[in-house]
Amino acid sequence: MRSIKEVEELMQMHIQNETANLNAVLVGIADDFGGTPSLDDCYDPKSKQHVLAGTYPTQRDCIAELHALLQVFEKYDVEVFRPENIKGLNQIFSRDIAFVIEDVLVLPNIIQQRRRELAAIGELLAMVGSEKTLSMPPEARAEGGDVMPWNEYIFVGYSGEEDFDKYTSARTNKPGLDFLTYSFPSKIIKGFELNKSDDDPKENALHLDCCFQPIGKGKAIIYKGGFKHVADVEFLINYFGKENIVEITQEEMYEMNSNIFSISEEVIVSEKGFTRLNTLLQGEGFIVEEVPYAEIGKMEGLLRCSTMPLIRAT
Repeated sequence: MRSIKEVEELMQMHIQNETANLNAVLVGIADDFGGTPSLDDCYDPKSKQHVLAGTYPTQRDCIAELHALLQVFEKYDVEVFRPENIKGLNQIFSRDIAFVIEDVLVLPNIIQQRRRELAAIGELLAMVGSEKTLSMPPEARAEGGDVMPWNEYIFVGYSGEEDFDKYTSARTNKPGLDFLTYSFPSKIIKGFELNKSDDDPKENALHLDCCFQPIGKGKAIIYKGGFKHVADVEFLINYFGKENIVEITQEEMYEMNSNIFSISEEVIVSEKGFTRLNTLLQGEGFIVEEVPYAEIGKMEGLLRCSTMPLIRAT
């Protein structure tokens, strides 16, 4: 594992999908994440729930869970980079602040409460180079959990104007979707409106990866209730094939079962408590690397949220 500062050459990024062999990834940190926030400082309903219940995760537990993930990456010879530490700031969910499509690092306009996180990847931006960095215009909003490169497609979770103006949990808007459409003309940009709630985490699809994710072997995990329109669910089922759909329940969505992470077509990192899902995946021939990640999951993010792939094999 190397820090960003230890790398002087420009990085040749490459991301076409969610499952090609992973070569390099940026993994979030919990070194100094600021402890339990006040209720007013929470910007997702699941964090609010755990603050009220007195069960919000500790820094020590989050560091331990991230360490377990790093051990899996070491096992598979994945090069890991980390952001710089900013004292008192939650920097676990590195996926949202930037994301790679093809060989371009996209810098979206994220929720105001998280914009300080961008300062921690300054060295990464230098390593990528300005010619391979793309910034969204002010009116376009997005977070990486809503954006999924999938071969000829880019799948994007978003909210229409009414929901975007109403819900803090709405993170990607129609101008953000449109920006991706004209920035990547060789891709088919397919948007999905998501169901939102600022108060009930079981009714909230915070990002697209909270209710959907393609995995290897042509399969995909879906929670149908996360989508605002039935036609979008039908599109995905038809696209992947009904026999390749792994449907999860509302409770499994709440526990973040769709937010696992693919190291390759055959290898998936999953939370060790996802008993039904992990058994099913193993039965389909996947190697499932189980790690403890339930504490981080209390903040409405899991394994995909805390990993930002930089290079996957062609």
